[in-house]
Amino acid sequence: MPQISINSPVGALTIFEFDDEIVSLDWGFVEDMETSPVLEEAKSQINAYFARKLTRFDLPLSPGGTPFQAAVWAAMCEIPLGQTATYQDLARAAGSPKGFRAVGMACGKNPIPILIPCHRVLASGGKPGGYSGDGGLETKEMLLKLEGVDLYKPKADQRQDAFDL
Repeated sequence: MPQISINSPVGALTIFEFDDEIVSLDWGFVEDMETSPVLEEAKSQINAYFARKLTRFDLPLSPGGTPFQAAVWAAMCEIPLGQTATYQDLARAAGSPKGFRAVGMACGKNPIPILIPCHRVLASGGKPGGYSGDGGLETKEMLLKLEGVDLYKPKADQRQDAFDL
């Protein structure tokens, strides 16, 4: 399976590709890299994202998962850079208005973090909730800060309410 590792502000990242689609992004570095055009494009877009020159990823993603997880991950991809949504917002978007706990589980199982921006999903009241990526909440907060979201400003000052799924 082709894979490429890159250094980023949140640590080393390894991107995996299968059949010309990104299937996983993990923290850590691999020695035996096998690149591909899709991986090179992913590397370029991730570097542009961290340089604040990219606002939306345009890559072929294939995270797998259940139909519900796929619906949640698709909804996550619609959250614009610099904005957030709640688990409840995503539950409604995925067709299960009371499924906010299941949305939390889908966030935790997201195999392609950053590219599928689960860091933009917050608990009710603007609380950060969890983050399964390396570094946990610290990484989530760093990604949101990079995008211009300050979790510690009063809610009225946040742009999160501007996003409606």
